[in-house]
Amino acid sequence: MAKTATARHILVSSKEECEKLKSEIEAGADFADVARLNSSCPSRMRGGDLGAFFQGQMVKEFDDVVFSAELNKVHGPVQTEFGYHLIEITKRW
Repeated sequence: MAKTATARHILVSSKEECEKLKSEIEAGADFADVARLNSSCPSRMRGGDLGAFFQGQMVKEFDDVVFSAELNKVHGPVQTEFGYHLIEITKRW
């Protein structure tokens, strides 16, 4: 049976910007608000929420983090062909 997860993310063009946004979130900024204001992904309109997806649906670098890293913690910067991501895995089953 395929693994499934829900996650939200923020996509930006530089590692430096990604690290700056991660610091803001770790200092107490709301992930969804930071996503709405900064992410270049259309998911920004939903606070970065990607909904549910199966393992293998996302690019490998993204998928590797989502299906192995700790839940409810901000991970990144994770570099993919699209840019740099901050990823928060909200559920996995």
